[in-house]
Amino acid sequence: MFAQSLGRKGVAGTSEHNYSSLVVTTTQRDERFMCAALKEAEKAQGRTSPNPTVGAVLVVDDRIVAKGHHRGAGHDHAEVECLRNFAAAVPPRATLYVTLEPCSTVGRTAACTDAILKAGVRNVVVGAIDVNPRHSGKGIARLRDAGVRLREGVLGEDCARLNEAFNKWIVARRPFVIAKCGMSLDGRLTRPPGEPRWITNRAARHHAHQLRARVDAILVGAETVRVDNPRLNVRGARGARQPWRVVLTRSGNLPSSARLFSDRLASKTLIYKRKSLAAVLHDLGKKNVTSVLIEGGGEVLGEALDARLIDKVRIYLGPILAGGPVIAFSGRGAEATLNAMYFDRICYHRIGQSVCITGYPKVPPPE
Repeated sequence: MFAQSLGRKGVAGTSEHNYSSLVVTTTQRDERFMCAALKEAEKAQGRTSPNPTVGAVLVVDDRIVAKGHHRGAGHDHAEVECLRNFAAAVPPRATLYVTLEPCSTVGRTAACTDAILKAGVRNVVVGAIDVNPRHSGKGIARLRDAGVRLREGVLGEDCARLNEAFNKWIVARRPFVIAKCGMSLDGRLTRPPGEPRWITNRAARHHAHQLRARVDAILVGAETVRVDNPRLNVRGARGARQPWRVVLTRSGNLPSSARLFSDRLASKTLIYKRKSLAAVLHDLGKKNVTSVLIEGGGEVLGEALDARLIDKVRIYLGPILAGGPVIAFSGRGAEATLNAMYFDRICYHRIGQSVCITGYPKVPPPE
């Protein structure tokens, strides 16, 4: 099962070509089952904060015999749930696939490494290493020291991306910031007065609600509250947690009748008066907010860009030239093209006549 543990001298009668085939076969099999663990983890995405999202599957004879995922703080971790769902003695040939390094410390729940060893699991495949300094590398070392055959880094980038918000927060204690907007082809957030409000289509707006369901907080400026009277909640996503609604204001002059202050989620609205965006994000991080979705308006998005506070962009591009008064990402702007924020890992997704663009700031920027 674990090709890296088989030295070429230890594979009797195996040629170099056959050895390479063995490695490829093992890698393909491990990636296939890690994909299954990722799908299991995604069942709870947006519901585990401030804990990471984790999935696990137990495999015997190339067949998944049990699955598990972490459902939220205080609940069993993915490995424990998976092994409990097997409800039988784990055979020595079984392999446990888990998207994140098993924890080796006791918190609200017992250490996952202890549960794995107690269950008699002898083979473990790990996706991403836990970046939490309390755990990083320690779970893997604990299992290896106990004689478990372990492979790490299988679909590691995919597994790490699953917890991009948690990873940022646990290291920097500041939330992962997603800048999101729906804008026209000429970079406007609004249409001229008297025109219909929406720039993107209904399907694109529904797609955006799926993103809302995965973040801890949605942040807007005061003018957005005054003009749009938004709800900033999750709709159309069954069982989703409702995020915090965060408003930045200089004057504090906000309409008391606004939905954010009068609906059933009013207690989840936070107002920051005369605070910079950086200071607000720092405070939200102390409140265990691991991810923030900035939804506007242009001034707040521009501040996030100027201060280089953006970790990811999600832009919904509508098929119109609006010529409206509000520009997306207004602000000081870059003094020169080389000082602009460049992006990589770009993804384009067509939604009807709208296009969803996702990207991450390029680090370091181009020379």
